Amino acid sequence: MKIGVPREVKTDEYRVAMLPVGVEELVGDGHEVFVESGAGLGSGLTDDLYAASGAKIVPDAATVWKSSDLIVKVKEPQSREYAKMRAGQIVFTYFHFAADRVLTDAVISSGITAIAYETIRDSKGTLPLLTPMSEVAGRMSIQKGANFLERPEEGRGILLAGVPGVAPAEVVVLGGGIVGANAARVAAGLGANVVILDVNLDRLRYLDDIMPPNVTTLFSDRHMVRDRLILADLVIGSVLIPGAKAPHLVKAEDLKRMKNGSVIVDVAIDQGGCVETSRPTTHADPTYVVDGVVHYCVTNMPGAVGRTSTFALCNVTLPYVRRIAARGWKAVAQSDPGFALGLNVVGGHVTNEAVAKSFEMPHVEWSRL
Repeated sequence: MKIGVPREVKTDEYRVAMLPVGVEELVGDGHEVFVESGAGLGSGLTDDLYAASGAKIVPDAATVWKSSDLIVKVKEPQSREYAKMRAGQIVFTYFHFAADRVLTDAVISSGITAIAYETIRDSKGTLPLLTPMSEVAGRMSIQKGANFLERPEEGRGILLAGVPGVAPAEVVVLGGGIVGANAARVAAGLGANVVILDVNLDRLRYLDDIMPPNVTTLFSDRHMVRDRLILADLVIGSVLIPGAKAPHLVKAEDLKRMKNGSVIVDVAIDQGGCVETSRPTTHADPTYVVDGVVHYCVTNMPGAVGRTSTFALCNVTLPYVRRIAARGWKAVAQSDPGFALGLNVVGGHVTNEAVAKSFEMPHVEWSRL
């Protein structure tokens, strides 16, 4: 199979979808790999490294897209890439369709097979291709939140850890999944008082067992969320419903109850955000203020630490790329129900039920196509 790795074009995105070792493995399997010149530079990976591993370095993205049966990316296709997609082509990347109707319509019109990292499940029912980026984003959320709590960044002027004689910050984590657990662990390690809210009592029991003493777990309901927001200096939004738009746990009117200069880091922004007032931002212009509350809603947080994120992501995506290249997506889906859940759009039909519900579109089982 001919496999293409274009340079990512989303603003401030420094990840790349394949490591040189991945190229070497695929070429060894008998495939051709086309890598756009400069694709790996944001992660410290030069064209020479890819070429030495057997890649064919091409000068532009158009050549990569035109030459390849399978496109492997990191972020969803951007508007300038829509016209490059063609019917029958496989695109394997993060899509987050539920947050973007324009992207969804473009992919449907293109006729590609869109396989989304974020909805593939493994034999344990977990999300193996989302987990490493959730780990990165969860840890980064505290790093960013601590920074934007500083007064020059329009925050309250609070040190997350406090000092002897002065109380540490109050951190509220909405959602106890991978993002939330990583955020809570880092915040607690810095000395903050942390509360994790979730609706899954089994998950809360697990977190209560493994977290340090300065982390409290609470059952999440509307009143509890509202009460904790009043006390919060930093709120981490980490709610996930795979494939679907995130629910708004924080309403616009809730901001009026929060402390002036408090900070919200909405990690769920890729799926539309779990805060009603959230809107996508970039690393270049990451925050805005609503009712005195600083909002950080960067849609590709892990892209800022490109090298760490690239290695973490490629460690888990390469085995799937090799399977698709060797057998074709349909054969893999027939033998692996968890992989089949990654099929979001196939040949102009929405095959992921959560995406279809988000836009009130017809849902078609992939096996019928």
